[in-house]
Amino acid sequence: MDERERERLRRQPSARAITAALSLGGLTASFMQTIIVPIQGELPELLDAPRTDTAWVVTITLLTAAVATPIAGRLGDMFGKRRIALATLAVMTLGSVIAATVPGIAGLIVGRGLQGVGMGVLPLGISIMRDTLPERRLPGGIALMSATMGIGGAIGLPLSAIVAEHLDWRLLFWIAGALGAICFAFILGAVPVSVLRTPGRFDWVGAIGLAAGVVGVLLALSRGNEWGWASPATLGLGGGGVAVLLAWGWYELRDRNPLVDLRIAVRRPVLLTNLSSMLLSFGMFSFNIIIPQYIELPAESGVGLGQTLFVASLAMLPFGVMMLVLAPVAGRLIGIVGPKALLVAGGIVVAIAYLVVIVDFSSVWPAIVSSFIGGVGISVAFAAMPTLIMRSVPATETAAANGLNSLMRSIGTTLAAAVGGAILATLTHAFAGAELPTRGAFQLTFLIALGASLLSAAIAAFIPRHAPHAPGERAALPD
Repeated sequence: MDERERERLRRQPSARAITAALSLGGLTASFMQTIIVPIQGELPELLDAPRTDTAWVVTITLLTAAVATPIAGRLGDMFGKRRIALATLAVMTLGSVIAATVPGIAGLIVGRGLQGVGMGVLPLGISIMRDTLPERRLPGGIALMSATMGIGGAIGLPLSAIVAEHLDWRLLFWIAGALGAICFAFILGAVPVSVLRTPGRFDWVGAIGLAAGVVGVLLALSRGNEWGWASPATLGLGGGGVAVLLAWGWYELRDRNPLVDLRIAVRRPVLLTNLSSMLLSFGMFSFNIIIPQYIELPAESGVGLGQTLFVASLAMLPFGVMMLVLAPVAGRLIGIVGPKALLVAGGIVVAIAYLVVIVDFSSVWPAIVSSFIGGVGISVAFAAMPTLIMRSVPATETAAANGLNSLMRSIGTTLAAAVGGAILATLTHAFAGAELPTRGAFQLTFLIALGASLLSAAIAAFIPRHAPHAPGERAALPD
């Protein structure tokens, strides 16, 4: 080691710089997932491909993100969290460049698949903060990092709508690639090298089994509306995925170095937090997809408000703004009332947000109010989730545990997309030669989201206030 390396190790990194760098990485990964929304309906014409093929542009990102988050978390615990975070950002940036430059649908699908790997930076960033930030700054940093899942989408949608409407649509991927490169450089310069490592070998069998099972289940959920819920493809993939996950769980319980320590994952505080997270993510889905869809439907049909995608995106902007503004407040509230109370309160507040649009959705204003209230609820709830997880697991398992929590959130949003899509496709009425969802279909989706949010709060109420630790274990966060 030369003198330059010694000097670099002696320098104390700035807590603010670490928080900013990691949060920007999370925001970029979240933004990447939404950039395709403004042009999703136009992809068949843009790519000269059937709609069944262009649907993979969205599906592939969902699948790779769901698989990458728990695997990246485990790799980070073993080989260094900063190293793996940089690797996920590099893969995401490469995917953005491929999507921007390679013509045809194949290049876009490959690029979007690689972009999904970038979601692995979220659990890694939370765990890096736990390792590097001083205790007084940790709750606020974790709250901001966790909130980027909503902030990136809410802020990215209007930007994507403007670019898609006025400029070349592939510019969206150049923007994502540039942001990925900036995040890579920022994290490389501001975040110290991880020193807390988990010994042992990487569980390749477990990683392959988890990937196969999760892909089967999520693929069945995401494409069931199109293929038919009773079709051989849907039943085969869904049933096969469940069977693989059961076999995977049996294997993980017997492996000495499991990808996911299921004995920790089934502990009451971890299990209940993950279930609550999945249900709240289910409830959150309508803010980004269902409500904007209602705003865009033609008012002449008697259902929608006849607004543009840009107006619909702006109506959802308060959701992301509130998450950004309240993240440091939520971090301080964790130290005052505790993360359990915040998770319970978050679910209740999100339910109230849906009640607004259930009672009145005659203009854009109820959507704006609902977005405002929903951003408050999701902000405090998302701040609480990683804190509850890290108080319940050993310090050497934080990234893997947060990766599993991110996977549960992905399952929640995918399940919500399947349920919401099925309802909107089933309860329709004819208008101008097309079948459009009825007002009752939207009301039902909002009611289900409201119920999921309340159930999330009810489950969170049973999380133990102080998580028990096994003998010899050191919790990732103090009680």
